[in-house]
Amino acid sequence: MKILVVSDKESQYIWDYFDRDRFKDIDLILSSGDLKAEYLSFLVTMIKAPLFYVHGNHDSHYTIKEPLGCINIDDQIITYKNIRILGLGGSQCYNNGIFQYTEKQMENRIKKLKKTIKKHNGFDILLTHAPVYGIGDGKDLCHRGFKAFITLLDQYNPKYLIHGHQHLNYGRNKRIHLYKNTYIINAYEYSIIEYQNNP
Repeated sequence: MKILVVSDKESQYIWDYFDRDRFKDIDLILSSGDLKAEYLSFLVTMIKAPLFYVHGNHDSHYTIKEPLGCINIDDQIITYKNIRILGLGGSQCYNNGIFQYTEKQMENRIKKLKKTIKKHNGFDILLTHAPVYGIGDGKDLCHRGFKAFITLLDQYNPKYLIHGHQHLNYGRNKRIHLYKNTYIINAYEYSIIEYQNNP
């Protein structure tokens, strides 16, 4: 199963020079936030695959105009082709923006999801905007990852955590990290991952 992951920067290659053959095998699109609503609507129209998203810290415009044809999965689990995806958008709280959270607030969001996670017997993909604390995040408060995500990874051992927020062009990051059995993917601009279902 091929999944297109996107975040933070609209790809000129995709938006201005769309190549249908390049994306014809995409089964699912996941957005980690901070993209124009029109761009997400363009993706779901041109690629003909469902698009699930979480909010980034700059997505306050979504409260006025949501991406058409796309599904917000913040604070819920959605199952697609037997893949359980948990959404937790937003960043660390640095100027009290609408999609910003303190560490304690993120912990409380996760606590409210405990029954849902148990009902689904865990999850396979954790879709976030912010990175994990200490793994591909930044040192400043704005770009610092959440420690609460480490607890989730330790407890539920998902296959992937997909995030954005920390731009790869900052020059100090790589796209893929491995934490125990979880691949952590920075979705900046775009990347395609091959998801292998268990037999």
